[in-house]
Amino acid sequence: MMQTVATQRLAPVTQLAAGLLLLGALAVGSVFEARTGLLMVVGGLFGMVLYHAAFGFTAAWRVLITERRGRGLRAQMVMLAIAVLLFFPALGAGSLFGNPVTGFVAPIGVSVVLGAFLFGLGMQLGGGCASGTLFTAGGGNARMLITLLFFIIGSLIGSAHFAWWQSLPAFQPVSLVQTAGAGGGIAISLALFAAIAAITVVMEKRRHGQLEEAPRVEMRERRWLTGPWPLLAGAVALALLNFVTLALAGRPWGITSAFALWGAKGFEFLGGDVSGWGYWQSPANAQALQASVWSDVTTVMNVGIMLGALVAATLAGRFAPNFRIPLKSVAAAVIGGLMLGYGARLAFGCNIGAYFSGIASGSLHGWVWLVAAFAGNMLGVKLRPLFFEGEAGRRPTAKSC
Repeated sequence: MMQTVATQRLAPVTQLAAGLLLLGALAVGSVFEARTGLLMVVGGLFGMVLYHAAFGFTAAWRVLITERRGRGLRAQMVMLAIAVLLFFPALGAGSLFGNPVTGFVAPIGVSVVLGAFLFGLGMQLGGGCASGTLFTAGGGNARMLITLLFFIIGSLIGSAHFAWWQSLPAFQPVSLVQTAGAGGGIAISLALFAAIAAITVVMEKRRHGQLEEAPRVEMRERRWLTGPWPLLAGAVALALLNFVTLALAGRPWGITSAFALWGAKGFEFLGGDVSGWGYWQSPANAQALQASVWSDVTTVMNVGIMLGALVAATLAGRFAPNFRIPLKSVAAAVIGGLMLGYGARLAFGCNIGAYFSGIASGSLHGWVWLVAAFAGNMLGVKLRPLFFEGEAGRRPTAKSC
């Protein structure tokens, strides 16, 4: 009953957010490309899925590290398995529905290892990853707006130092699709996903004697709109939406390149000049810097994610921003945000662009990112009690940031 009353009270906000999403998609689609407008709607669907399924990377890894509960990480393995099955044949063929497609395949070097480690550390201090920051901020978490602001600033700083980091030794990009073929790459990837899932099962049973039972959620009537959703439903939906992104954009889902662009646009608005920085001298980035920010696919999808999460939060009756944020928590958001942004630039992406989409693309750098970022999370978990009151004695939950 209380949720119904709250949902009715927030109905105007729901209508406003949904209207902005649809009108924005129509405007972007008419001014630029129709596909870009459609991708804003896809971003909105990403936001709704992330919010309703509470599909976080940060909390899932923290729960595994502190409690040896692996349900969240196993859901990520399901998501990756579905993505690989969909992506590899298309990437091997080089086209999807008659349109050229490419994956996110990046070199492996010092910058990737250090950047992913910093990103992982920033996840636990900032309170979220790239997708987590967007959907929780859009869903009404005021603290995550601070993390997002400094995420953008960190991305800008990372783009200033990008050329130097890329001058350090690195291996050439390696793609499982190219080296083992689509079928061989799928077999290798599925074996790795199964091994990781099996390890979490062993760890959880050793600590608790049995696996954690997933909360029962009956998906009927308005539950699809108001949530919550089962975690596995979120995993399946995210994989399918990433495949839709590949079909429409010609490349997988990414998030943080837009943060660097927003930071650069803001810096130039204030009188700065980033055109001489190595990162902005590549043809694609130079073109993005000169063009309207609304022509950038990643920007449009990010805005869609926040609006979609806002729609989901208001439909669930849980949109209630709290601006009373402890000073230590603000400090963690600032430090964590800077680490997230800087680390993402060094590592060729975040938990989405490097981990999810990188592994879905068959890139070995995605696997290196996973290991280094997880190590950063382990350190971050140890540092969290310095910033969050009662953290040392509190059991984390899968729905926390």
